[in-house]
Amino acid sequence: MDTENLQIQIKTFFGLEQVLAEEVRKLGGRNVEIKNRAVNCEGDLGFLYKINYSARTALKIMIPLLTFKAWDENRFYDKLYEFPWDDFMRVDQTFAIDTTIYSDRFRHSQFMAQKMKDAIVDSFKFKYRKRPDVDARDPDIKFHLHIDRELVTVSIDSAGDALFKRGYRKEQGEAPINEVLAAGMLQLAGWDGKGNFLDPMCGSGTLLIEAAMIAMDLPAQIFRKKFSFQNWKNYDDELFQKIKEVRIERVKEFTGKIVGYDLDPDMLNAAHLNIEAAEMEDVIEVKRQDFFESKKDLFPLLMVFNPPYDERIEITEDDFYRKIGDTFKKSYPNTLAWFISSDLDAAKKVGLRPSRKIKLFNGKLECRFLQFEMYEGTKKIHKLAGNQPD
Repeated sequence: MDTENLQIQIKTFFGLEQVLAEEVRKLGGRNVEIKNRAVNCEGDLGFLYKINYSARTALKIMIPLLTFKAWDENRFYDKLYEFPWDDFMRVDQTFAIDTTIYSDRFRHSQFMAQKMKDAIVDSFKFKYRKRPDVDARDPDIKFHLHIDRELVTVSIDSAGDALFKRGYRKEQGEAPINEVLAAGMLQLAGWDGKGNFLDPMCGSGTLLIEAAMIAMDLPAQIFRKKFSFQNWKNYDDELFQKIKEVRIERVKEFTGKIVGYDLDPDMLNAAHLNIEAAEMEDVIEVKRQDFFESKKDLFPLLMVFNPPYDERIEITEDDFYRKIGDTFKKSYPNTLAWFISSDLDAAKKVGLRPSRKIKLFNGKLECRFLQFEMYEGTKKIHKLAGNQPD
């Protein structure tokens, strides 16, 4: 592995590619290239450690090791058997294989993963008379097998567990928002920690915690206990510790307020537990409050939220979204507000024209991330006056 010029593929969610690319550039990635749900770049070993530790919108960070064409299972096995796996793992380490297959020739992902496992094990047995074991739950080394028709690509996963697993979530609601999606939404909304932040339907607190981490410039994985790259044969612990130290020195004090409302006591309790786990009790305030009966008391203010659209809402969706719009207009002048919704028809009942619409996915649900600008008086008058919403 050329540790000075690593080819790196970083996975993210649809709609967050530009946000991730900007993060990668700021962290020092070279030759940044935007793909579908991914960003490719180049960097050295230190950069690889840095993006694993700091990137907020990365899901997986992988290094392609081997690419070849296979027309049948025998060639597939032979090419993998010939590869020097002992350059990347020891015989006493465990490994696991994730698969993604788009091929008419090789249709069964479990079968192809088994063939790859056999090739790796047989290669070690031939060289060392011993074999590494598979551990699907907590492997030392994680490989990814990608087959697109005849093209086979094998990559090594530098993080291990997906990077949305920040380490602070102790409790979750019925439909919690993914941490990476939350961080991406906040960056799309322009949150940089200047001013104040409100999530008026905060659930278990993910948007609040991610907002606080951005505001304080805390690295995304500050609570993570381990990365897969720490098990690699070329792991440089001194380099990784130095990168963490430099990164922690950048953490700053946040002087604004981050506030969450919710009506559900169970959700508020979950939010308290998660905020405590993230050591953010002094930064984030959550309280039982009906958003529809609230008034703006933070200036300037950015609002971002994920309205609940499940059985906990006893009112009709039309009525619910109309109330959102009424509350925006009546109680939150000079405010920039964003929310995400999968119910595009119901979202029209807000009664305000969104100034931006961004297509995102919350799990498998196609959503729109909608921006609303509330002006006190008419938009035209405020533009002429040079006033912009807080």
